[in-house]
Amino acid sequence: MPPKGRLRLGIGLLGHLCAVILVIMPLFLPAPNYLPVNTYLFEERIMPEISDPAPDFTLPRDGGDTVTLSDLRGKAVVLFFYPRDDTSGCTKESIGFSDHLQEFADSDTLVFGISKDSLKSHDKFVAKHSLTVPLLSDENGSVCEDYGTWVEKKMYGKTYMGIERSTFLIDAEGKIAHVWRKVKVPGHVEAVLDAARGQ
Repeated sequence: MPPKGRLRLGIGLLGHLCAVILVIMPLFLPAPNYLPVNTYLFEERIMPEISDPAPDFTLPRDGGDTVTLSDLRGKAVVLFFYPRDDTSGCTKESIGFSDHLQEFADSDTLVFGISKDSLKSHDKFVAKHSLTVPLLSDENGSVCEDYGTWVEKKMYGKTYMGIERSTFLIDAEGKIAHVWRKVKVPGHVEAVLDAARGQ
């Protein structure tokens, strides 16, 4: 066989050998150890409902303190999730809860507002409107996700992620007693107060 023919044959055999190695090599290698991913991005989030245990959390509040939900056992707790500080609906809702805060206290119920705004934003919001209701900062959004309030929203034909205005009444044992989703602000605070009085 001429030298050029032998060269072509050798190259051809080498190519076939490489192909065979690439096919059988994975059979002898250990499975890759992939890093865990945030599966909640790919799975449907389970929204807590009435009688479910309220997801626990620790969050900073305006003024510099922190609040841990499980530390509040023995009292009912209202958590109202709102989209953004100092917007029209959120301002009216926060003022409403502030105005009725003593009535909630008389019903042995604590009230907290939660948004993804920073503590600096909360402090400005509180000072501007003389709010007395405590505001918690969930900047990384984990509590909003745990309560199913971080949802896909649409406005003017555009789709985006945001906080769905929602309120949860949690009983003294730490279980969810009432849920209000897609809240309309007018009359809402009074409805929550009535439910708290009925506990």
